[in-house]
Amino acid sequence: MSTKYIFVTGGVTSSLGKGIICASLGRLLVARGLKVTIQKLDPYINVDPGTMNPYEHGEVYVTDDGAETDLDLGHYERFLDITTSQANNVTTGRVYYDVINKERQGAYLGKTVQVIPHITDEIKSHVMQLGESGNYDVVIVEIGGTVGDIESLPYIEAMRQMRYDVGRHNTLSIHLTLVPYLAAAGELKTKPTQHSVKTLSESGLSPDIIVCRSEYPLDMSLRQKIAQFCNVELPDVVASLDAETIYEVPLLMQREGLDTRVIEKLSLGGKEADLEHWTEFVEKIKSPKYKVRIALVGKYVEHHDAYKSIVEALIHGGAENDTKVVIEWIQSDFITKENVKRKLENISGILVAPGFGDRGIDGKLEAVRYARENKIPFFGICLGMQCAVIEYARNIAGKSKADSTEFNDSSEYPIIDLMPDQKDLQETGGTMRLGKYDCKLRPGSYAHLAYGSELIDERHRHRYEVNNELRHDLESAGLVFSGINPEKDLVEIIEIEDHPWYVGVQFHPELKSTVGKPHPLFTAFIEASLEKSLAGSDVGVKAEEAKETV
Repeated sequence: MSTKYIFVTGGVTSSLGKGIICASLGRLLVARGLKVTIQKLDPYINVDPGTMNPYEHGEVYVTDDGAETDLDLGHYERFLDITTSQANNVTTGRVYYDVINKERQGAYLGKTVQVIPHITDEIKSHVMQLGESGNYDVVIVEIGGTVGDIESLPYIEAMRQMRYDVGRHNTLSIHLTLVPYLAAAGELKTKPTQHSVKTLSESGLSPDIIVCRSEYPLDMSLRQKIAQFCNVELPDVVASLDAETIYEVPLLMQREGLDTRVIEKLSLGGKEADLEHWTEFVEKIKSPKYKVRIALVGKYVEHHDAYKSIVEALIHGGAENDTKVVIEWIQSDFITKENVKRKLENISGILVAPGFGDRGIDGKLEAVRYARENKIPFFGICLGMQCAVIEYARNIAGKSKADSTEFNDSSEYPIIDLMPDQKDLQETGGTMRLGKYDCKLRPGSYAHLAYGSELIDERHRHRYEVNNELRHDLESAGLVFSGINPEKDLVEIIEIEDHPWYVGVQFHPELKSTVGKPHPLFTAFIEASLEKSLAGSDVGVKAEEAKETV
């Protein structure tokens, strides 16, 4: 069977949830026994999001092969239980970069290089190479941005051409659009959808299925109107309503028959979808037995997408413990020695988040100290782990001048320092320690108990590390280095033994947590936090109370 390609576009407005729809459709097709992957085509001119501000773009999702990508790839991996790579995220910057390099090397034999055919051919090449590389049954291609944006036009044109290159019977176009509710009129309006479909069709790509994002149900008359004016069959008008959790969307799409229509139109085989485990997972999220309050301490907390994978990993770990995780978002800039108790006293677990730069560091250090002194389960990730090392060095090992050269390049005691292979770099994009590296665990440690293995691998994104020249001082003072990279002898995990659960990691475990395989460290962290909650006044809240919105 030839690889089938599904193109997913969006109209009317951004943030409709194309990534979730793509991931949900992928989940349904995987549940039918098909081999599926998803590719994101991003219209921005940055080569990748690695140098973009978190307020601008949200988190940077890192793959095993070290690619810095769009956060939607996190949804793809979490929903489909697959591993993505550099090939799953293509940006306009990358496309133009590749085309210009080819032109400089004479690959175009002196021809005038143009958007058509050279840019569109490069886009098609990225899409088709992914399909051929993994012998996939289906490649879902999400086109970023909104139909009508000038940045998206080359991608729409490339997809139009692909319909003829690989055969229309091997391609499918799905358009996600908005059906808004006008309170003054008291009704849903289909005109924005009609105009959006018209704009897409004018570019030569007509939708085969229209997914209508709406806050209210679409009655039959509305569906018939959309089908008639947008030139699709009635069953091809699919409603996508608000859900309690994004993990419920695949079940809603199945009820709407989205996967059935895709199977029919692409003549795909496959069995009936097996969603038993997925349904059980959703039920645990919607009807948990317990509730636990976790403080997420960071410098970007007003922009939740900056910590998207952490939030989802907490949800996964909570479901494993039949527990709803209520996140208390705490801006580290505003934590002081005087107010830290007031901000954290009703918390059962403290997670200090990753980040870059010195803003908010003093607040993170206070949160770490509070967790250590008050025996509150603690989880530090990347910079959060480095803060734990600095705090321990200052307050336990007696090194009051301990610091990171990221914040103080003239530190008298640089317990955190720039990695040797990072010191002479001039470019910032794609030059950090990125991707998957091995870690050997200390037997009997919290990490070893969680993983159940002595050798693991995790994904990294950092430039600074625990200074090996000084780390023996901390070991002598009782800090446990429970995870070490065997190749370069780099500290990967730190722990404190006389504590209910205190773990800091240099890597990003949140990037490998999926619905099918919740990350063991997040599961163990939530378990320890729940034990603290049950032991105190915050005792195991039953289902009715636990249904509060996070």
